[in-house]
Amino acid sequence: MEQYVVSARKYRPSEFDAVVGQEALTTTLKKAIISGKLAHAYLFCGPRGVGKTTCARIFAKNINCLHPTESGEACNECESCRAFNEQRSMNIYEMDAASNNSVEEMRQLTEIVRIPPQVGRYKVFIIDEVHMLSTSAFNAFLKTLEEPPSYVIFILATTEKHKIIPTILSRCQVYDFNRMSIADIVNHLKFVADKEGYTYEPEALNVIATKADGGMRDALSIFDQAANYADGNLTYSKVIENLNVLDCDYFFRTVDNTLKNDIPQCLLLFNEIVAKGFNGRQFINGLADHLRNLLIVHDIVTLPLLEVSGDIRERFNEQSQRCKSGFLIKAIKLCSDCDLNYIASQNKRLLVELTIIQIAQLTLEEETPGSGLRPEKTLKSLFNNGEATQKNATPPSQQANERTSVTEEAPRYRKPNETASNGSEEKQSQSYKRAPLPADDCQERKLPKIKKNDFGPSIHRPAITAQQPEDTVAKQSPSLETKSSSATAEDDEDYLITEKDIRFYWHEFANLLPVEETAMAQRMKIMQPKLLKDETFEIIVDNEQVKIYMSNMAPRIETHMRKQLHNRKITMQVRVADPKETGRIYSKPEQFVAMCKKNPALLRLKNEFQLELC
Repeated sequence: MEQYVVSARKYRPSEFDAVVGQEALTTTLKKAIISGKLAHAYLFCGPRGVGKTTCARIFAKNINCLHPTESGEACNECESCRAFNEQRSMNIYEMDAASNNSVEEMRQLTEIVRIPPQVGRYKVFIIDEVHMLSTSAFNAFLKTLEEPPSYVIFILATTEKHKIIPTILSRCQVYDFNRMSIADIVNHLKFVADKEGYTYEPEALNVIATKADGGMRDALSIFDQAANYADGNLTYSKVIENLNVLDCDYFFRTVDNTLKNDIPQCLLLFNEIVAKGFNGRQFINGLADHLRNLLIVHDIVTLPLLEVSGDIRERFNEQSQRCKSGFLIKAIKLCSDCDLNYIASQNKRLLVELTIIQIAQLTLEEETPGSGLRPEKTLKSLFNNGEATQKNATPPSQQANERTSVTEEAPRYRKPNETASNGSEEKQSQSYKRAPLPADDCQERKLPKIKKNDFGPSIHRPAITAQQPEDTVAKQSPSLETKSSSATAEDDEDYLITEKDIRFYWHEFANLLPVEETAMAQRMKIMQPKLLKDETFEIIVDNEQVKIYMSNMAPRIETHMRKQLHNRKITMQVRVADPKETGRIYSKPEQFVAMCKKNPALLRLKNEFQLELC
């Protein structure tokens, strides 16, 4: 019985033309061989299984060939080529740096370099996984790498280029190998299947190529595994069963159900997937890739990015016609968020199910409040009191009527010495008309930060627009004249004020001062007005200069107070503080002594822990 050789070794290329997916690099190496412009050190870097070591061997064979062809390939007939093919060539020395990474191995390599080749022109040293060398080994190898004998060529291969020290990189010609495309892998698998006499379905080979993730060696290993399981008949169903790959049909059915907003079927389908041994992360990542492919099919420009076979391509094309780009983008974003939160989630299955539900709701055209499928959208109120919430619930027409009659319904108060003309006005005289204050008088008032143009005139009666005739307004509100006269009478009244109201609008006026008067505004915020009697309040300042400035501002302040408090008799007085009223600033030790008088425990705390005042 002939000894079995895996496909990755049996079909390993022996010439540059047989290398798959690296045409640019192989062409460069062949031209260097033909022209004789060979460097003393090369660095081949790239992902696993893309042909780095293979190209290094072919390169070493071709440069030692005694009778090379015009295209730069080896003749396979001379002694050097036969020795290479029979794996007995003394001109090619391979070393695995992962297991030979010490300084002693590098010194031994330096000794071997001194021996010239017996057959051929060059002695080639292929060092695989060179990034595993220690720093000391790199330094011991540095001088030999920089100035080797004329017959020595070093080829370094690595999958992690960033781990190589810069002094090594600067002495090598760097060749970056590409990850192989799915189409190149599928074509090579077809070649191997035809050579071996296997039957196959294109979809099955496509699954193998996708699973290989751009590596030809991985693809050939998976190919051998699937061929053994399927007895040489590579069908799509057998390949996905053997490789434990989630069938793309599940994703097509999931997207169909989400387009129909059929949440129960989506959850049942996910439960079927979990029952087959797949976890939620495999499903959500597969669904994200499926949605990405649907998005790609939407545009002819991105169509080459779809790496699937013909039949599945048609299914993608048909389903993408029923999906809008906005739906696909939002669904991909939801899948991505689910993948990011999957590890941190305590209930991973629930996280995936919630994502499926959200995706199934993206195409809902009409939302039914209270159905449980989607929470009803509500707007947060801009106000914190219940009155604003109740007003938002009323229809617009009713809100307009309430705004019109706000003057008549607002609670106000008159001076106690005034009498009302009728019974209804007597009830109003017993109530108060307040300036805008917080609902709870026990809480501190929050000073508003507003601009001048935020204020507008109060609406005491409905305005008559230019397009609305006066007779129409008279018909709509026959008592308009009566209400207007009563509103005017109320405007002429002077209402009682409190010291709290004075301080509130004092700070409001300070906030409204322009930028040029910022210094005065800050000083005004420190001052505390004091109500003397009825409508007169007093301001105490530090010196005569401030008194003069505040006296000049008094008319502006009085105008603001009268407007906001609806009282025309408000006046302001300014005086300089007496020496007795001015408190001096205490030092920190004096402050501590005063605090200890109020709380003797502070002194005991200081003595107990031996604390000192800073």
